[in-house]
Order: sequence, then structure tokens, then C-alpha cells
Amino acid sequence: MVKRIEFTEYGGPEVLSFCEYTPAPLGPDEIRIENYAIGVNYIDTYVRNGLYPTAQFPSGLGTEAAGVVVKTGAHVLGFNPGDRVVYAQSPLGAYSEIHQVDQHAVAHLPDHISFEQAAASFLKGMTVYYLLNQTYAIKQDEIFLFHAAAGGVGLIACQWAKALGAKMIGTAGSAEKVQRAKAAGAWEVIDYQKENIPQRVFELTQGAKVNVVYDSVGQATWLDSLECLNQRGLMVSFGNASGPVTGVDLGILNKKGSLYVTRPSLSGYVTNREQLNQASRALFDMISSGHINVDVPERQKFALKDAASAHRLLEQRQTQGACLLIP
Repeated sequence: MVKRIEFTEYGGPEVLSFCEYTPAPLGPDEIRIENYAIGVNYIDTYVRNGLYPTAQFPSGLGTEAAGVVVKTGAHVLGFNPGDRVVYAQSPLGAYSEIHQVDQHAVAHLPDHISFEQAAASFLKGMTVYYLLNQTYAIKQDEIFLFHAAAGGVGLIACQWAKALGAKMIGTAGSAEKVQRAKAAGAWEVIDYQKENIPQRVFELTQGAKVNVVYDSVGQATWLDSLECLNQRGLMVSFGNASGPVTGVDLGILNKKGSLYVTRPSLSGYVTNREQLNQASRALFDMISSGHINVDVPERQKFALKDAASAHRLLEQRQTQGACLLIP
């Protein structure tokens, strides 16, 4: 028996319960991992509230953690008990002391990167990797817009953009968050509580606007994001923090300048071992070189049993950077 977080109905953070759980028998391609640090991601709240429905109840939660291999299945190659590992695309259930993950979703963790650094950055860092390098290849000196620049993904994007020599315009919702994003490497940051986003982008680009907008906020920023795009620009909608974008009139893409829109996710970019190795190496190299710092504030580290508190803080937009659960 191990302890984990589970839920039996959709709802707010209060539906999460801390309980005992018996893991299923280990499959031949699975790795049993003792979690040392667990990543809390906004997508976890979508699963909990039913926006992304789970297959069955009771359900575990979470897909990202770092820890040590306890046992391997009969067909597992390249992993042994005691290995330090990290994963971000597991079946639901990473909010647990022990989790079982298919070998193809597990990466070796370099000794110089801590469990907390790994759990705080793996999903978010690989997301930034595919966004800035594959969904649209950001060039040196290119100006682009990235919403929620002081969030977990946003702060890594600030640092990655600076390493690329690009000029990232971020958005944030308070003076404190604006300063946090600037300190991380954003070229400019718009305080959306006080400033008009499209107007400010127009001013910063001297009327040229931008070729790409990365938007994890969703419904609340959809129209503003389109307004910031140059002719034939690309709208990258990769999250729903304010609610999903629905009922889209495709005609607006024509009216705004023959725009493109994509709705990507990590699961569409990391689908096999080769792609996982490519993305994880890029992230680990950024951390090792000092270009990306993923230290987590102490107030954003929670005991596993306090997962509901972490969700509340996240949904109230009171976090800066990543949140962790520590078993």
C-alpha cells in the first residue's frame, strides 16, 4: 500500500482526497518509480474539473514527477533499480508515492539536476522547447508575444527566448509578476491589468505587430492575441487558463489578415523515444549551461497530502513559476 491523491467526481480542489492505494502488477514495459518530487501543472486542474475527462473513477491525478527506479518490467531496456529518472507523460497517478510508467515516457536524469528541478521543469521545459523551436522557429532578434510570462511555462520561455537572442514581449497581471518576467529575460512585459495589450504591442513593434503569439490563457485573450498578429501570422493556442476558446468564427482569421491558428500539445510533439531524448537533452542542456533556472519558491512546495492547497493557489493565479508536491 502507498499513499496517493485521487478523486471520485469532478469539481474544485475539494474533490481531491489523500488515501491508500495498491499499485497494479507491474507490466512488462513498465517502470516502478519512487517519486521524490511531483510537478503540479495547470492541465491537472482541467482533469480534476472535467474539462479533460478521465477514463474512470476513482482516478489518480498528475503526469509528471522525478524519482528513483524501484523495479523494472521484463521487457524494459536501459533502466535499472536505483537509476535517477524523470517523466512528464505518464498515465494519471503521478500524485503518488509510487507510480508505474511506460519505459518510453521515462528519461534518465543527469546527476547535476535535482529531483525538484526536474519535476518543476520537465513538462513545462519540453513544452517551451517545442513551442519556440518546432511549432514556430523563433529567430535571433525576433519580437514575439507570450502570455502568462510569470507562470511556470512563461518563466522558462522568458529564459529560453533570452538564450536564443530573441525579444519576447510577455504579459502578466501585476507589477510584481511584470518584474519577475523581466528578471527572467523578457524583453518587455505588458501589465494587462493596466495596459491595452494590442495597443502596447503595436507601440513596441512600431506598428509591425508580431508573427507569432503563444497563448495559454485561452478565452480571455483570444481576440487580443489575434489583434497582435501581423498578416499571415500564427496564433498558437496551447492552454485554457481562463476557459477554452469555443465557437470560433473562422472568418475572423480572414478579416485579421489571413491568419493561421494551431492548438498544439506535448503529446503531439513527443511521441517516441527519439523525440523524448531530443526534447529532454535540449532542456537539460539549457539548465546545465545556466541559461534556465528552475528553482521553486518554498511557499510553492506542498506535502503530497496538501495537493488541494496547491491547486487553489494555482487557480487563483497566486503562483510565480512552478509548484511541487513532495511525498
